[in-house]
Amino acid sequence: MAANPTAVVAKINGQSVTEAELAAAAKGPIGRIEAEMAEKIYSTRKQTLNELVDKRLIDATAKAEGITPEKLIEREVTAKVPEPPDAEVQQVYDRTKASGRPLPEFAQVKPDIVRFLKEQKVDQARKEYMEKLRALGKVELLLPPMLPPKVEVSAEGPSKGEASAPVTIVEFSDFQCPFCSKVEDTVKKVMDTYKGKIRFVYREFPLPFHGDAQKASEAALCAGDQGKYWEMHERLFANQQALGLPQLKEHSKALGIEAGKFDKCLDGGDKAKVVEASKKVGEALGVTGTPAFFINGRSLSGAQPFENFKEIIDYELAHL
Repeated sequence: MAANPTAVVAKINGQSVTEAELAAAAKGPIGRIEAEMAEKIYSTRKQTLNELVDKRLIDATAKAEGITPEKLIEREVTAKVPEPPDAEVQQVYDRTKASGRPLPEFAQVKPDIVRFLKEQKVDQARKEYMEKLRALGKVELLLPPMLPPKVEVSAEGPSKGEASAPVTIVEFSDFQCPFCSKVEDTVKKVMDTYKGKIRFVYREFPLPFHGDAQKASEAALCAGDQGKYWEMHERLFANQQALGLPQLKEHSKALGIEAGKFDKCLDGGDKAKVVEASKKVGEALGVTGTPAFFINGRSLSGAQPFENFKEIIDYELAHL
């Protein structure tokens, strides 16, 4: 039964807090929890489906050859993976030690490194073998994509693509966030793969524990006033360790941006309110971390692989 929006859920010095006020305030956090739960459930279902498919393929192949599934995997995968050469083992040890991590003597940890390397290669060999079996078995995965419920998302901000494109992707991001930098190549792949079908909108969401992110966001918008938003956007992500105020001004000079106007915009905080407004929009949608994407209003959180974008985009295009 739906809650009565006028019901009083709290009183403060005689003033009431209604169910409607509570629902509005909790909408973002609850939406985020529901999206996270839906994603976990879907991920578990998809992983389990893949395991079921792999088991069926292995069992059928082993039965046809008159051997056990274990013998089949031993013959086609494990036995074909050689022991890693000493030079490779030494290289892993040296690289790990150079990173500053304390390690025992090489001879002491060599068996662990050998086991680690071999497990990696066995996993890769198994994956390649299963791809071969899937091709021979003409496997089709028909599990529908995970489709978070649609929400209204304000698509205001620097954008790429036609305004009339059938799919709009809004990203809330932070120039100091390593995961946001990592997903940049995926976004480019999405835009290249779906040319003419995607409008991409970037919204500022500097996280409070990233000290340089706020001014970096402002700098990109200041550059946008001179037609250089995307050039600054790419430069900031390429130089995440150089986002201090003096460095932001150096970046603008390197891009040929007129210094007087840019410095005045950045030093005066002209874009601070724009960034804050963008953050409030994200917070109302339940965004707490970056990157956070909304594909035609469907939430996709984190630096997801291309395939996860593709699932939702293909569904949206197929249901225009």
